[in-house]
This record gives sequence, structure tokens and C-alpha cells, in this order.
Amino acid sequence: MPETLVVSNRGQITLPAATRKRLGINGGDVVILEDRGNEIVLKPGVVVEVDVYSAEQIAQWDAADRLEGPERQRIVDAVSRRQ
Repeated sequence: MPETLVVSNRGQITLPAATRKRLGINGGDVVILEDRGNEIVLKPGVVVEVDVYSAEQIAQWDAADRLEGPERQRIVDAVSRRQ
């Protein structure tokens, strides 16, 4: 249902409480704005925390995941049979 909102002098709008509640948008939440030509679309957004790993950490994980000998051959054989 279309709603009329007023843009403040600072370019801000207030989303109606019923819309925020229905979409689960709370104060401080992130929304995504899409410019679709003559339309503006707002959608609830999600912030995902990103970890940055050092080259040393990645090398340790690679070493721990490395398959050797019979275990590696078993997996290679299993994958080869599926193709």
C-alpha cells in the first residue's frame, strides 16, 4: 500500500512504524537502497562481520587439510567413479 513520506531538509525520511514492524527493521538497523530509475526501493539489510586471516593462518589450515597417501587416493578414486 503506497504511503506518502516527507523528506526533511537533511534528506531524511521516517519509515512508518507499521512498515518497520512488518519488515523487522529496528533503530540502528541497515537498509539497502536500490535506485531503479524513477523508483527507490528500500529493503532490510544484513551486516556480516568479516574476519581477515593472515597468510600464516591460511598456510596452517592448508597443511592441516592436506590429504596424504591412502586417504587421498580413496577420495580421488571415489570422485573418479562419479564422473
